[in-house]
Amino acid sequence: MGLAITMQWTAVILAGQRPGVDPLAAHFNKAYKALVPVNGVPMLSIVVRTLKKSPQIARIIILAQSPDVLSVNGPHEIVLDDTTEFRVSNAGISSSLLTLLDDGAAVLPWLVTTADHPLLDPTMVAEFLGNAHGDMSVGMVERGVMIAQFPGAQRTWLKFSDGAWSGANLFAFNGPNVRRALTLWAKAEQDRKQAWKLFLHFGPWLALRAITRTIGLHEALSAAGKRIGVSVKLVAMSDPVAAIDVDKPADHALALQIIATRKHL
Repeated sequence: MGLAITMQWTAVILAGQRPGVDPLAAHFNKAYKALVPVNGVPMLSIVVRTLKKSPQIARIIILAQSPDVLSVNGPHEIVLDDTTEFRVSNAGISSSLLTLLDDGAAVLPWLVTTADHPLLDPTMVAEFLGNAHGDMSVGMVERGVMIAQFPGAQRTWLKFSDGAWSGANLFAFNGPNVRRALTLWAKAEQDRKQAWKLFLHFGPWLALRAITRTIGLHEALSAAGKRIGVSVKLVAMSDPVAAIDVDKPADHALALQIIATRKHL
């Protein structure tokens, strides 16, 4: 029997920052959230290291407004080589990704994640990419999975007939309709935390079903994609830690607890 061929992905790390002062960065006296340390290592460096350990990832592109600031992190400096580079981001996520698509800087397929995801590990990456199919896939964690392990975790939940879901900051893009998928992202970017606003972009009937919870998130994402000719898949992550990013001091404290627990396993 021949050896299985692992698809090689380009990982795109979103390391930009919204306008104004970021509360987490300010709490740790850092100019950028991506530089906030977790166990002494900047979050961005941790994410880069994780992706370098993931055999599915062939190349890493880091998108940020100020690469010159983020590229130097003291003893944890990110090594830039022919597989890892910084790119200057645009005003928005979707426009930045469209620029990468247009100038050929990032070869498809893409795994898109964020710099504030220091608990991401190669097992999560493998699970997500192993189940990512179609033009766009979105990683999410169902609330039951979360509360079984972290009953006190505070997340933003999108409630549907098939459960309540929280994002895992994992997105996959592939196939001929990536541009349309990024257009869907652009529409959803500002309203991703309110289900009815999110799905109102794809018609009032879909928004109504989201409000009344008469549709599951799997079906809702698929229906939204079909409206613009894109196949969209929800990937339900088995590890609740996939949905724990670090946006505020309480998240940071939880991340440290999880890391300490892992070290003792």
